[in-house]
Amino acid sequence: MAAKKTEAPAKKTIVVKQVASAARRPAVQTATLKGLGLNKMNRTRELEDTPAVRGMVNKIAHLVQIIEERG
Repeated sequence: MAAKKTEAPAKKTIVVKQVASAARRPAVQTATLKGLGLNKMNRTRELEDTPAVRGMVNKIAHLVQIIEERG
């Protein structure tokens, strides 16, 4: 008898979109955008929903928008 394959629980993700420019912003905010994989207007990224990512998004909430929460 073959062993059953157990599925890993689906990871929660969030879809984040950059809605404002990083121009004339402190270097820390620009670095946070780059850390999330965003650096140009209207780019979207699907990121794992972890406390670290949520903290980064909260630091630049005026520059990004959470489009969707999955999982």
